[in-house]
This record gives sequence, structure tokens and C-alpha cells, in this order.
Amino acid sequence: MYSFAQHPDFVVVDEPFYGYYLRQVKDRAVHPLDYEIQQSMATDKAEVINSLEALKQDTHVFAKSMAHHCIEDEPSHLLAWTNIILIRHPKKLIHSFSKVIPNPTLEAIGLKKAFSLYQFLKSHNAPVVVIESDELMRHPETYLTQLCAALGVPFYRAMLHWPEGGHPADGLWAPHWYANVHQSNGFLAHAPNKIILEKRLEPVLAEALPYYIALRKEVLINTY
Repeated sequence: MYSFAQHPDFVVVDEPFYGYYLRQVKDRAVHPLDYEIQQSMATDKAEVINSLEALKQDTHVFAKSMAHHCIEDEPSHLLAWTNIILIRHPKKLIHSFSKVIPNPTLEAIGLKKAFSLYQFLKSHNAPVVVIESDELMRHPETYLTQLCAALGVPFYRAMLHWPEGGHPADGLWAPHWYANVHQSNGFLAHAPNKIILEKRLEPVLAEALPYYIALRKEVLINTY
């Protein structure tokens, strides 16, 4: 999101369906600022969709979301949009998520849902591009150039950097989830995977790996 926030032809929206997800899904962990988030934003799906549709009348809209915030099996509103599915290795995903939600489930990390959304979009010939964090970090400029080409928009080198400390579009939850990106002003250098996952989280990793492997086969490959 921070990268596309620097694109002159885009406005960005941070997780517009988060409030809807928190309001509708009861069988889940409590999130930081759970109640406050629901009070601060629209929790009606139609209202959220209408607001995004209104925004795109004047400019391109980059709506960053989480796969599991899309709770329907067949989210027809996505068929009219160009969809980007960003994945990363589930070991990294689970490790990161567990810093905020101590006992993440397969459903909570969203990888299974991301695979389901990909299948739904492909079955309807809807625009979808799958990208991967490791591919991005190999050479961000090349990868973002490829992604922009796939989206049919120009790439700008300004997308490689952003001001430290957050963005005005950040949601209320940003202090709990965005600590690393708030301390950055661009893409961090790629480092080898040295994450050691707690043993109690290994079953979630085992569940998530097949979905990651399936999506990894569809990933846009960095040509650098």
C-alpha cells in the first residue's frame, strides 16, 4: 500500500472491509482495538463497496485488504476489479501474525482464503495477479515495473520509497500491526529466511503450506 501511495495516479485505502469482518465474524480471536475499529469505519459491506466505487470515478484506487476479510464464498464485487494477491511463505506469515494474535489459525492468516479467492476469480475470468514477497525483494524496481505493466498503469520510481512514520490512510490499527513499515522508508534488503517457528505453531504451518505451494505456482516471477 505504501508503494502505491506514492503513485500519482492512485489513492490508497487501508483494509476497508476490516470493520465488516470484525462485526460479522464471531468465531475468531479478539483483535487489538476490536470495538474501536468497528466504531470508526463502515461495517456494512454494501456501504464499503459503494464508497470504493465512488472513489474510482476520479482516480485509480488501491484498496489494500486481507483475504480473510472477504467472508463470502463468491464475492461478486471482486469480478469488476483488478485483483492482486500477495503471498509470502507461511512460516514468515505465521511468525509475524503471532506477534499480535498469539495463537493464529489457518483461517486467521488468510492463506487458505487467498487460494479460494484465486480459484473463484480464475473461474470467472476476472483479472488477478499473484505476487510473492520474496520475488519482490529480489529487485523491487523490476518487480514493480512488471506488476504495473500487468495492471496496465505506468511505473514510477517514487514507488520505491515513502516517508517514515506512517501514512494518512493508515487505519486505526496501524500502531499494532505496522511497526516495521513505520520505521522504514523503502523496501528492506532481502535477507535469508532465518525464522524459527515455535513448535506450537507448526501444525498451522503444515496446514498452510499446501495453499502456499499451489499459489506459488501462479506467481509473477521477477525477471531481474
